[in-house]
Formats: sequence, structure tokens, C-alpha cells
Amino acid sequence: MKLRRLGSLCTAVLTAAALTACSAETVEADDAKPTATASGSTDPSGAPGGAPEEAGLPLVEAIGSIPVAEEQRTGYERDSFKHWVDEDGDSCSTRAEVLLAEAVTAPEQGARCSLSGGSWLSYYDEVEVTDAKKLDIDHMVPLAEAWDSGAHDWTPERREAYANDLDAERSLVAVTARTNRSKADKDPAAWMPPAQSATCTYLADWTATKLRWGLTADETEQAALLELAEPCTDSTVEYEPAS
Repeated sequence: MKLRRLGSLCTAVLTAAALTACSAETVEADDAKPTATASGSTDPSGAPGGAPEEAGLPLVEAIGSIPVAEEQRTGYERDSFKHWVDEDGDSCSTRAEVLLAEAVTAPEQGARCSLSGGSWLSYYDEVEVTDAKKLDIDHMVPLAEAWDSGAHDWTPERREAYANDLDAERSLVAVTARTNRSKADKDPAAWMPPAQSATCTYLADWTATKLRWGLTADETEQAALLELAEPCTDSTVEYEPAS
């Protein structure tokens, strides 16, 4: 299992590791938005086009680094992103790996990586959860939004890597099923976490994920990000471009 920081939201200053959230079962409300298209920073294989690794960018500056382009929903199917795989063959799917990594109190691990007990903090709504089945693993940038924003041009292998990204702590987040399904596939122009304490962390997580994967933002999304980020004067973003 790759190392990830526990899901304890507490600071508005975000560095290369922000929270990730858990997802219950394979249910994830990722499917309902208009459209998105990639530009500039991705080639047909989906690899970033030479974007340098950024370190400690102020949040507003990082938002401004996301390429702006129209969205493209045509052809999207959730099955285009193979997710919750067992990447390292230890019987724990990506979902279970996130749950294990983000537990505040570690659960007991049984046969075939079944989990019992444990506790988690859903940073979207500041709710403590003691039953893993009540958690969803949220893709910080939903699969449909990723498709809209450039993933429609990726290879199936790259889309699978995106959907199971355990190398960046902000890419996947364990949160209450209620908040994840309320979010669905919405970007920050249409949905933000209900907990006010989550605002700056969420904006930085979202921005870092878009930059990490060379995804674009439409004009409405970028304007919303910039407006929402105004109070987050101390928030910074670090990210490593996905290979």
C-alpha cells in the first residue's frame, strides 16, 4: 500500500499532500455535468506536455496555471475508467487502500481485505464515521469532469491510472456517502463541501489534481475557483505531474 497522510483536514495551507477521501462500495456520484475538452498540455496518450513540477504555488496563481478550454462530454462512459483495482496484488482494492491509509483509528483487516471497526473523518462535512460501508471514495476531480477536461483523449491505461491514483494524497478522498453523492460530477462552480472549514483545502486539492493530470477548466469553473479562493490567502499548492 502506498503511503498517504491521514485524512485530517485542519489547515487552510495545503502542501503536496492534502486530504483524500474514502468511497463506499463502487458507488460514486460522478455522472451528470455538461462537457469538457483538453488543450495544450496533453498529447493523445494523455501524458502531460512538459508541464514543470510546481512547488508551493499560491492558490490563486495555481488556479491561473490551469489551461482554460471548453468541455467535451461526448462519448463519456463511466466504464471508460477502470477503477478500484488491486494494483499490488495484496487483495486490497484501491478503495480499501484509501480506507486503510486515511483511518483515524485503524480498522481490523480480515480475509480478502475485509475491514471492520476503525474510524474516519470526512473533511467535506466534518463528520466522524465508524462504519467503512458508509464512506465513499471520492475522485477529487470526478471521472466525468476529468473526461470533459481532457481524459477523453487519454489511453485506457492512463484513465485507469487516474481512477486509482494512490501516488497523490489529494486525488482520492474518503468522505461520507451523502456528500459524495451530493457532489456527483459537479465542479466547484456548482458544488462545494458543506463544511466551511473545508473550503480552502478543497480548492487546493481540486487545483492540484487538475494540474497533476494536465486537465483543463472551462471559463465558468475558473472564475468560480478564483472567486472562492479569495479568502484563502495563505493556501499554497504543490503537485507532481503524473507520469
